[in-house]
Amino acid sequence: MFKQNVGSIDRVLRIVVGLFLVSLVFWGPQTLWGLIGLVPIVTALAGTCPAYTILGLSTCPAKSRA
Repeated sequence: MFKQNVGSIDRVLRIVVGLFLVSLVFWGPQTLWGLIGLVPIVTALAGTCPAYTILGLSTCPAKSRA
């Protein structure tokens, strides 16, 4: 559907940050942060980021043309 524009290092960082934000739900009344934490997790799992698409960015390595 969408072109992949999130590289492997970017994916790992998104998952770590997303899990941290989701974990804030258990440390107090930060439900909003938990919901915001779902965004980087979903974009990491999907491999595409709508903001990157709009800005024309990509952290995927360039594929060589053979």
